[in-house]
Amino acid sequence: MEAGGVADSFLSGACVLFTLGMFSTGLSDLRHMQRTRSVDSIQFLPFLTTDVNNLGWLSYGVLKGDGTLIIVNTVGAVLQTLYILVYLHYSPQKHAVLLQTAALLGVLLLGYGYFWLLVPDLEARLQQLGLFCSVFTISMYLSPLADLAKIIKTKSTQRLSFSLTVATFLSSSSWSIYGVRLGDPYITVPNLPGILTSLVRLGLFCKYPPEHDRKYRLLQT
Repeated sequence: MEAGGVADSFLSGACVLFTLGMFSTGLSDLRHMQRTRSVDSIQFLPFLTTDVNNLGWLSYGVLKGDGTLIIVNTVGAVLQTLYILVYLHYSPQKHAVLLQTAALLGVLLLGYGYFWLLVPDLEARLQQLGLFCSVFTISMYLSPLADLAKIIKTKSTQRLSFSLTVATFLSSSSWSIYGVRLGDPYITVPNLPGILTSLVRLGLFCKYPPEHDRKYRLLQT
């Protein structure tokens, strides 16, 4: 096998490994829900938006014929759907959860209808779908920045997951390089904010480590 082929295989494997590692961080929430039989302190919206994001990128991967995108997002969609079903099972507000799910899935179905019925040209469909997926992914990476002010104000990183932060950094970095290797800006660009936000969160962990959290809470009491 040529050196370029080995590098591509290694990079593809890194994308799969790091991204599935990022998705699997939700297993701790799954165990928590099963153990406590409740959804206290668990946020539902990240599961739902990540599932929709996976389904969008899965469609892009199928249209592009990219096996790495297909594998990662198929497994990701299955995992996120599992998290959603478990959350729905233990949530006391099932109506609200179903309403949010139906609304976002409705948007996804409208998108599918538009891309597959109203954009007959395959190249144009690929470009527009790639743009849609990119914008959605960027919005997902940037949305947690709203919590940064609270973290700085409380001087506590208790709201952040260190393992998820590291997994997101590795996943975003590998996908950015993968996108550069393919010459696909729709893969490269949306993962750059993932790298940036992960570095910001890692910086907060350095500034406010868990030991600092405990000392700060003691001072507050």
